[in-house]
Amino acid sequence: MKKSYLIISIIILTSLATGFYFYPQVPDKMASHWNAKGEVDGYMSKFWGVFLMPIIILAMFLLFLLVPKIDPLKANIEKFRKYFDIFIIFISLFLLYIYLLTLFWNKGMRFDMGQVMMPAVGLLIFYCGVLISKAKRNWFIGIRTPWTLSNDTVWEKTHRLGGKLFKISGIVILLGILLKNLMIWFVLIPVIVSSIYLVVYSYFEFQREQKRR
Repeated sequence: MKKSYLIISIIILTSLATGFYFYPQVPDKMASHWNAKGEVDGYMSKFWGVFLMPIIILAMFLLFLLVPKIDPLKANIEKFRKYFDIFIIFISLFLLYIYLLTLFWNKGMRFDMGQVMMPAVGLLIFYCGVLISKAKRNWFIGIRTPWTLSNDTVWEKTHRLGGKLFKISGIVILLGILLKNLMIWFVLIPVIVSSIYLVVYSYFEFQREQKRR
């Protein structure tokens, strides 16, 4: 078994064990969603509140295992597989972190959910930048526009730039911890603006490539 798969399996088992441990200690109606102000605005039953996240982590792990096998360009995924496997670990740890925060909250601890989540979001987005910068053309991972998927040069240029923009976005998100009332904008604006810019960029790069030909 790959070392990364072993780590993720441990994360999944940890989430399940944690769920069984906390199950008797949390209320029958569990807080499950918080708005931008850190106020609870969603609830779910005890069973799903405790066990939904471990199920999601497991499902995502199985999906990520499937992707490299069914992609028509699977050989390209193997070229950056190391970074993709690390991403699976990152996303699994991210979900486990959110899960633990949710359980602690429902057990009676009180904290600003948005503020304690920001470091994890920032680190995840930063690593997305690392993964994007290493990704080769494929159908599932990266900035998949009609223009990047149609041309290797456009793919490479877009992902080189995308890697930088998402790393910057991750750093901006981390800085947002210092401005509590504006935190949500430190997440939304960099990610949305970067994503839109990269779509437009890929279109114009494709047009330039066509003219060169």
